[in-house]
Amino acid sequence: MKKLVISVALALASTGVMAKEWNVVRFGVDANYAPFESKAADGKLVGFDIDLGNAICEKIKAKCVWVENDFDGMIPALKAKKFDAILSSLSVTDKRKEQIAFSDKLFNTPVRLVARKGSSLQPTVESLKGKRIGVQQGTVMESFAKAHWGGKGVTVVPYQNNDLVLADLVSGRLDGSVQEVVLADTAFLKTAQGRNFGFAGGNLNDVKILGVGTAVGLRKEDNDLRLLINKAIADMHKDGTYQRLSKKYFSFDIYH
Repeated sequence: MKKLVISVALALASTGVMAKEWNVVRFGVDANYAPFESKAADGKLVGFDIDLGNAICEKIKAKCVWVENDFDGMIPALKAKKFDAILSSLSVTDKRKEQIAFSDKLFNTPVRLVARKGSSLQPTVESLKGKRIGVQQGTVMESFAKAHWGGKGVTVVPYQNNDLVLADLVSGRLDGSVQEVVLADTAFLKTAQGRNFGFAGGNLNDVKILGVGTAVGLRKEDNDLRLLINKAIADMHKDGTYQRLSKKYFSFDIYH
């Protein structure tokens, strides 16, 4: 009888019957990154990532729960099971793949240096020597700045969140900042706060550090959830949900 029970259990496991039912999915998010994730005046979470996450939950028939967390602690919190997945403009990099798994791509945005207009700064060691460059800690922007400029006469200054970076950039405590193009353009450069700033130089290039787009981050053992999310993403592209949500925030193709 004992052997029979074990055999049945193994058979059920092999067919996926014993896989966890994802009736609730808890997404980790750092709500300081408009237009991807931020808080409205009433405290409600809003943004492209939030809409994507809610649409994913609708597709897989699960309840969405959003858990706020500082970005630099996202992966440790995921591994500690504070939430089930990270949906917070998380870039896919080889370094992160060593620790967690990723869904299929959500979108892709380039990275550039932002500086005061007329400063003549360029994203090179020679141009930035003696300057202070702000970055949000735990991001690929921090990794890029430290790898390419840190220890070469450029002071790379990490901040807990991007709002603090931009505040010090405006106040003059920073000479520049490495930012995602979409966020910088829509949430800073087109505002009164950022009217005296602009992009300095072209897109920064380092696939190994900057990654190949953003995706949902998951624990490696939760492959069943990864497959569910991937199917939901594919379905959103097929039925037009992704395109509809994208047009709500962007006037260009955010996916490619």
